[in-house]
Formats: sequence, structure tokens, C-alpha cells
Amino acid sequence: MIETEKIIEKAVLVGVESQKQTQEQTREYLDELAFLVETAGAIPVKRFIQRMEHPNARTFVGSGKLEEVKDYITAEEVGMVVFDDELSPTQQRNIERELKVKVLDRTNLILDIFAQRARTAHAKTQVELAQYEYLLPRLAGMWTHLERQRGGIGMRGPGESEIETDRRIIRDRISKLKEDLERIDRQMATQRKNRGELIRVALVGYTNVGKSTIMNLLSKSDVLAENKLFATLDTTVRKVVIGNLPFLLSDTVGFIRKLPHNLVESFKSTLDELRESDILLHVVDISHRNFEEQIAVVRTTLQEIGAADKESYLVFNKIDAYNFVPQEEDDLSPKKPENVSLEEIKQTWMARENTTCFFLSAKEKTNLETFKEILYQKVRDLHKIRYPYENYLY
Repeated sequence: MIETEKIIEKAVLVGVESQKQTQEQTREYLDELAFLVETAGAIPVKRFIQRMEHPNARTFVGSGKLEEVKDYITAEEVGMVVFDDELSPTQQRNIERELKVKVLDRTNLILDIFAQRARTAHAKTQVELAQYEYLLPRLAGMWTHLERQRGGIGMRGPGESEIETDRRIIRDRISKLKEDLERIDRQMATQRKNRGELIRVALVGYTNVGKSTIMNLLSKSDVLAENKLFATLDTTVRKVVIGNLPFLLSDTVGFIRKLPHNLVESFKSTLDELRESDILLHVVDISHRNFEEQIAVVRTTLQEIGAADKESYLVFNKIDAYNFVPQEEDDLSPKKPENVSLEEIKQTWMARENTTCFFLSAKEKTNLETFKEILYQKVRDLHKIRYPYENYLY
């Protein structure tokens, strides 16, 4: 039997640099898009950026830039172009008509990664619902394209069945998926009630900041932790005991810039774990140049799902990877992020938050014991308030 090698798709990335963002931010955004493409299983081979006040209503980028992209993908035989934003159905059809290759936007790419990562019935149902809701307004003209270019990234799930091109069938499917989710949500709500009255702590944060690694260290479990985006989709809950005090620790799906609205809606039931938690540990990758923007993205998402009022603490992870470059004494220019020392960041954020901030390396286990001691105190204080008659525990 002859085994055929899997063909790895090549992708071109396209982004628009608005007047409100710097070249450095644009580069960071396309770095993240490239990481998403790699996580999906393709190879990003070229980037195209156009500075515009706002995207072109017909083709997202200007006609000249689109022609530049077309010349490149034709010469290099690239079969996929990925845009770092959500395209309207009209934009997508116009771009496909011009480029004659598979065109994905950021939303479709993230949905594809979620489809790859979904393991449980709950996660699969949530992702499928988001896919169909994304697909419904894009049906017109889409299927002739899919006939020509089947399979691969962006084509999983709903994109594989021709019979579901009919809008009525898809709407029926969406209704059925929503019913299934409501049933699963009721089951999960019952499970949460059956866990008893332990204090609940939830790990939350941007994707790929090390939440699952921290989960494994605290709970001595083996939650999947790898250097890929959205390694964890399903909420994992473990009982943790520090000292003589038990509590529940949950690891939730990571957030990301421009997280598709349909996914946020579909995963709200999964994120119930955050809304019902007593303490949120907001994990941050301090080695990332844009960690402050990532903090803002997470906080905005927490606001959207109704969990912004929870008691929350910042956990700055990956201090082992923090790159500090001292500024020359005679350099009077403003400090860049890499010119700020870890100690300066610590003092700044402790003052800004006016509460405890943790600084650790889950990978190297640096400051882990201090983190556990302070976390124990936070959980103990809540436990004392809720169960004053159990003071014998302390």
C-alpha cells in the first residue's frame, strides 16, 4: 500500500494598516495571523500590507494591491489568501472572483482551528453552530467556489456537504444545534451545582499564555498544554488542595483579538464557569511585546460575557522569557517595551491594580510556591466569610 504525503497548504497574508495603528502594531497583528495559519496547519509564505484610512468596501484592499497579490500567488502557485479581518460576503465574493483561489478571513480561520480542536460533543456543537451562522449570509456564490476547491483549511464541518447549501436546511440545522446546546447547558449547570459549595477559581487569559501549564502544576493533572493557539477549548475543572484547603480550579478557552462574535455567543455556556467563579486568575504572557493590549482584549471580552465584576488578579507568566534590554545612559528617547525592567513592570502594575499581582514562570516553576501561598490566603479569606463555622480548617 502506497502512502501519499499530506500536502501542506501555502498561504498569503493580507492586512490593512489604519492611521490609528503603528507599523509595529501591524507587524504584531500579522505575526498573530501567521501563528493562526500555522496552528491551522498551513505555511504563511508572504505578507501584503496596505495603509488605508478604512478597508475598500468591494475588495478590502485597493485594486492595485489586489493585483499585486494575484501576481504573486500565480507565480508562486499559492492556493490560499488569508485576510486579517472579517470580510463581508460581497468582499469575499469579489476577491475570490479576482484571485481565483481560496479566500479566508480571520473569522473563518479561527472557526477552522476551533473545528480541529473540538473534542467533546459540547465543543463540537458550539463550533458547528458558529460555523453555520457565519456561513448563512455567505451562501450566494460560495458553493461554486467550493466545488472547485474542496477540502483543506477553512473547509471543515459545514463546508463539506452540498445538500446543506439550502438556506432553509441550514436554518433548521441552526435551530437544532441551539436546542442541543440548551440541553447540554442544562446538564452542565446541574453538574456545576453537584460540585458542592467549594470556592471556585478560574484561569482566564489570552490564548497561549500558559493557563493549562499553570493548571497542571496546581492540580497535578495532564491538561493539554502546547505552544499553539486554542490548545484548550473545553473547560476543565479539577479539585485542588493547597495546605488543608480544597477548592475548584477551572481552565477555560483562551481569548484573542477580534474573536468572532458567533464564537463568543456559542461559547457563552462554556464561559458560565467564569461567571460563576469566585476568583479569576487573569494569566498574562509578560514576554509578549503587546501584553498590555492582550490584557485589554481579555477584559473587554469578560465585560461582554458579564464576568467583569469578579474578584480578579493578574498572573504575569513566562518571566523566564522576558527580554530586558537596558537603555544607554545618554539615550534620551522614550523607553521602548524592552527597555523596561521586570522590577519596573512589577511596581507599575502593583500600583495600577492596587491589589496583588503575581509574577512567575510556570515552565521553570519560578515563584510557584509564593504564588500558591498567596492563592491559598485568597481562597481561605473567601472560605472564612462563606463558612465561618469551619474555622477549624485554618
